[in-house]
Amino acid sequence: MHISSAGSQRAGSVWLKMPSSVWLWALSVAVLTGNLFSAAAYERTERNCSLTPPYLPSTAVNTTLQLQELRGQMLPLNISAYIIPGTDAHLSEYIASRDARMAFMTGFTGSAGTAVVTQTKAALWTDSRYWVQAERQMDCNWELEKDVSIISVAEWLISEVPPGGNIGFDPFLFSLQTQESYAMSLESSNRILKSIPVNLVDQVWKERPPLPPYNLTRLPDRVIQRTWQMKVDQIRSVMTSNPYQPTALLLSALDETAWLFNLRGNDIPYNPFFYSYTLLTLDEIWLFVHTDRVSEDLKVYLSASCTGPLCVQLKSYDSVRENLKTYVAQPEVKVWIGTEYTNYALYEIITPQEKLMTSSYSPVLTTKAVKDETEERILREAHVRDAVAVIQLLIWLEKSVPKGNVTELSAAEYVNYCRSKQKDNKGPSFETISASGPNAALAHYSPSEGTSRRLTVDEMYLVDSGGQYLDGTTDITRTVHWGTPTDMQKEAFTRVLMGNIEISQTVFPSGTSGVRIEMLGRRALWEVGLNYGHGTGHGVGNYFGVHEWPVGFQTNNIPFRAGMFTSIEPGYYKENDFGIRIEDIAVTIPVHTKYGHNFLTFDTVSLVPYDRKLIDTSLLSAKQLQWLNKYYETIRRLVGPELDKQGLHEEKDWMLRNTEPFTEAGSSASVCSSSLTLIALVFALHNVV
Repeated sequence: MHISSAGSQRAGSVWLKMPSSVWLWALSVAVLTGNLFSAAAYERTERNCSLTPPYLPSTAVNTTLQLQELRGQMLPLNISAYIIPGTDAHLSEYIASRDARMAFMTGFTGSAGTAVVTQTKAALWTDSRYWVQAERQMDCNWELEKDVSIISVAEWLISEVPPGGNIGFDPFLFSLQTQESYAMSLESSNRILKSIPVNLVDQVWKERPPLPPYNLTRLPDRVIQRTWQMKVDQIRSVMTSNPYQPTALLLSALDETAWLFNLRGNDIPYNPFFYSYTLLTLDEIWLFVHTDRVSEDLKVYLSASCTGPLCVQLKSYDSVRENLKTYVAQPEVKVWIGTEYTNYALYEIITPQEKLMTSSYSPVLTTKAVKDETEERILREAHVRDAVAVIQLLIWLEKSVPKGNVTELSAAEYVNYCRSKQKDNKGPSFETISASGPNAALAHYSPSEGTSRRLTVDEMYLVDSGGQYLDGTTDITRTVHWGTPTDMQKEAFTRVLMGNIEISQTVFPSGTSGVRIEMLGRRALWEVGLNYGHGTGHGVGNYFGVHEWPVGFQTNNIPFRAGMFTSIEPGYYKENDFGIRIEDIAVTIPVHTKYGHNFLTFDTVSLVPYDRKLIDTSLLSAKQLQWLNKYYETIRRLVGPELDKQGLHEEKDWMLRNTEPFTEAGSSASVCSSSLTLIALVFALHNVV
């Protein structure tokens, strides 16, 4: 369980005041029960910079040398401050270890944050999920700013940088929005934001991790419907039909190039991507990669030895800026970029503005969002095999948890082991969220050696996990209880399930934005004053990212069309007590209605039953029960044969027991549910994008 920094210090002072005999007794209990962090939790685990000398835990990293060397790099450039974001040049969700510049400079390894260094100070900004972690990992060279807003960073810079001072940044690590936000916040302060294309941290990072061993591969024919040449022609057709007449399309997000050429790599954790950019013109293709890692077979595959419109010209990854500058210098050219994933280093050289065309997402991302027939079929197949692995996990937990020998960490490892036995598995699609009791109240908690709790029959358990398969990417969350749940836990779980069902069974016009539907996932919770603080769903790819933009239920997602895959994942989290999330992947499919002909609904492709003891059927409407029973019939129909094929008789018996149909029961909620669904659909009809 993460607790606040202040809370940790208070707890530490209590332990320091205890008699040694009491301390040793309590420590022994902690080790034996396993229900607290670990024995190490009762040591002083956070820094205390107010002491003389300062107290630093063993987890803190000495950053004196790298700060000294970075400041040395700043001096000749006349830089008063240097901003270090926690991202890479492709604005990726996950970054490789060689791009973890913020972690190298600060010692802090959280996934979100911004560091700033001046000649006399250094500060880190991160959100509340990571405050305790930062206090444990940073030494006293660093201040912790408990905020994440650019306004907060800018205010600190104004207070620390003298008027007229330069604030340096690597434009490859800034999105267009980030650069604009800093520029606006500093606009009237007489501080100058200075773009420095050579990263200063890289200049002092002597042991920066090298590129991983290369494994750039083409997808086998059995998992693709469109060749890369067909995709290039398709995207060029979008370009020529655009009224603004772009002559080139710049692809910066890593999944864009991987999709276009049907290639996969291993440069990024959990994601089969490789460092790359693409400049696609109407008659040329420039692929920017580390060319020494492209095999001869791939060069033949990409037709790299010719110069025609379907020949890929391989160029050095690091030369993208100079090559783009050369292209833009030509007369009568216009470069189309997607602003969400293009870094500022490439944007700033596309001048004048007449040579630039922008949209939030590139046509590759919007085209990729709609799966073709083969992609849809194989992604469904991957979810069938994935269900087998999750069922094996749930059976193992049922047997092992009562014995007291399972921790959050061992459960996370076991589900990944089960997936590794399935056909075409390529590893996990993200770090497994395995959380019990109060840890599950932290929506994105993942266990570590220091925080992993022992699972017990007296607490709820949430597992959010996924796999990468050659034919698809999976993401599924189930919440279970092996003992006797409280009435409140059952009601909260059932209302979360009701939200999942309400979205899953809704019918809506094609072209409806997900944000118009999202409230259906919250309605049953809202009725009793409950809610959740995260998004309700995200896109998912075919052996791609588990969070695949731009599909989902947020305001900046594109409207739904047939063939889009999204997660549906309402939840509820009671602080310091328990957490509930039910997440399924679903695909949008056409549906026949009485009068309309262009309507969609969701078809759930995740195929693992929900915990029966947590479902209060008296709260479900007849329509919701009908949907649930039909879903269980689908699990039996699709997963049953796969279990037979793999000879998993115990798993099949478990699946059959847990997909027994529920008794139909009337409920006053049915009227409320139907009425609210109708209201939501009317709202959607008036807001179709």
